Amino acid sequence: MKLDDILKERIVILDGAMGTMIQKHNLQEEDYRGERFKDFHTSLKGNNDLLVLTQPQIIKDIHREYLAAGADLIETNTFNANIISMVDYDMVDLVDELNYEAVRLAKEACEEFSTPDKPRFVVGSLGPTNKTASISPQVNDPSYRDVDFDLLANVYYRQAKTMLEAGADILLVETIFDTLNAKAAFYGIQDAIEKTGINVPLMASGTITDKSGRTLSGQTTEAFLISLEHIDLISVGLNCALGATDLIPYLEVLAEKAPFYVSAYPNAGLPNAFGGYDETPEMMRDFIKPFLDKKLVNILGGCCGTTPDHIKLMADLAKEYEPRKINVECQA
Repeated sequence: MKLDDILKERIVILDGAMGTMIQKHNLQEEDYRGERFKDFHTSLKGNNDLLVLTQPQIIKDIHREYLAAGADLIETNTFNANIISMVDYDMVDLVDELNYEAVRLAKEACEEFSTPDKPRFVVGSLGPTNKTASISPQVNDPSYRDVDFDLLANVYYRQAKTMLEAGADILLVETIFDTLNAKAAFYGIQDAIEKTGINVPLMASGTITDKSGRTLSGQTTEAFLISLEHIDLISVGLNCALGATDLIPYLEVLAEKAPFYVSAYPNAGLPNAFGGYDETPEMMRDFIKPFLDKKLVNILGGCCGTTPDHIKLMADLAKEYEPRKINVECQA
């Protein structure tokens, strides 16, 4: 079954937070290093993407927990596996291997759980990098940029090409805080699709950074959507930064105006004073219920603070609802 056919029939479930699940293992420096990098010259603790090489069983087991909870879509552990973010760990030369192994682990987990009636899909996760093409990092020089469109496009081309060759079913550009970055990302992804001859569905997910209702680069939800409408997306949506309740007005905009399916995977509330998330699975289930009552979404999952328990209750609840229907006038 193709993803598009499934989306027409029911709400599709995306997995939850990878970082939250990794934190539960309380991994130390030696765990991140493993045997292969035991003598590496810089600290590696916190490089979660590296765990696909040094702790692959942990990553695969996290995928399996989300699949057992009912997830249809499993994101690869590659949020920072790009040649910009890996500079922080001096591991740029590992980017291709990280992405390939991350897809391989996710595919193995999905194959274990897939059935003809409920196929599971590997979603190649491409994060936003820690650079922005729209905003100067130097307050005294608003014209300065430390990254440009061409560099970003190449960063995403390299990551996407490896994911496609490894067998990713879908590519997701997520946590978009700067739409110019996203445009470069999809330009690079399209180049990778053309070079490899492998065409897969594309997803975009932006992030509203606070209750101003705008992305970090200043766009409203509708402006964000308009900026990406020229791309052949299967879905557009929102993730991270806010809890479910705070996302509702912005999802209403997408549900009304998007010519694509709509996705949402909010945090388990806002972070507390210690950086943790307090919404229990039961609380979050109740908070996402308006998404379903109002038929705002087609794809539903969780971001920071969410666990397989959160996803299971979402999946169980979603079975009772029909998905949002794409407005034909929007497509025209």
